[in-house]
Amino acid sequence: MLERFRAHWTDIQDELIRRIDADYNVFEGRTFKAARFAEWLTRTNIPWPRLESGELELSDEAFREVARSHPAVSPLRELRSALSELRLNDLAVGKDGRNRCLLSAFQARTGRNQPSNSKYIFGPSVWLRGLIKPAPGYGVAYIDWQQQEFGIAAALSGDANMRDAYRSGDPYLGFAKLSGAVPADATKQSHATQRELFKACVLAVQYGMGPDALALRIGQPPVVARDLLRAHQETFRTFWQWSDAAVDLAMSKSSLHTVFGWTIHIGVDSNPRSLRNFPMQANGAEMLRLACCLATERGIEVCAPVHDAVLISAPLDRLEADVARMRAAMAEASRTVLKGFELGTDAAIVRHPDRYADRRGTKMWQEVTSLIEQNDITRKEAV
Repeated sequence: MLERFRAHWTDIQDELIRRIDADYNVFEGRTFKAARFAEWLTRTNIPWPRLESGELELSDEAFREVARSHPAVSPLRELRSALSELRLNDLAVGKDGRNRCLLSAFQARTGRNQPSNSKYIFGPSVWLRGLIKPAPGYGVAYIDWQQQEFGIAAALSGDANMRDAYRSGDPYLGFAKLSGAVPADATKQSHATQRELFKACVLAVQYGMGPDALALRIGQPPVVARDLLRAHQETFRTFWQWSDAAVDLAMSKSSLHTVFGWTIHIGVDSNPRSLRNFPMQANGAEMLRLACCLATERGIEVCAPVHDAVLISAPLDRLEADVARMRAAMAEASRTVLKGFELGTDAAIVRHPDRYADRRGTKMWQEVTSLIEQNDITRKEAV
């Protein structure tokens, strides 16, 4: 399938734009028009982050964040990313159909892996993950920690409210309930709008955003962003005390380390926001490494570590058992790193002959494969 993609990609791009853009009307030829996009956002009533200049923020990160709460944005994001960044020839796939590339373990300051975005199957656009297909008689499973960074913050800070919010199964709605913004019986369906605002606030805290940046992100006045951040500080007081203490310690000792000793050294120009985020990111990296070690020692085939998740493979007759063992290993890794606090996991299982599919890239995958089929037929008829 990858070879077919490589052979047809140049030929199908214009038709792909025509198909996907039919729902948006934001392209002129192969050029993305910001003014048209702004009109579409107004028609669909989707809030969008803006730059300090007032212009729409058109980075891939902005598209990715908005797409999390507004799935209608996903096909357009995948199309823009594919047109501007996709280099299919760089994807490192061997003759055996396996994707192998340097994971660059410990490359990031936080100790996270940093594989090449162009060579690693989990680097490019999410629709390309449809290339992942288990061999005959096998299946694969994508298993990820639930809200890993929030859970790490809750555990290491010892914040009781934050722990309760995590254990509720929906920390964003749990945060809204604890702050009194929604009733105790609120659900994801009944209070979707409020949940998205509190979710954006949680993510903003993790990214180190201030009120102005959060206001731009959620498309609301700064007063709304300030109220959200104030609610976070008041609801999770213990977390904020712990986070402040971590920054103070880093600046006074000129270093900061994980529970296993991975250390960064602090210079005079260190960014306090990155220091606040370090415990979550770096201990998340420790957790992933430990989970992969445990899984490998127990005979589980780990195909790929993916930030806060793993992809495993197993024969069909033991696939569900290996998924359960992998989830147990990930639970154990979280308890070890977080002094007994356990993070939950989700698992998506794919059995041959099905392909792995990320819902965010489903439409793009369907359109690309359809166009390739048509091109194959046209070429055969021409011959």
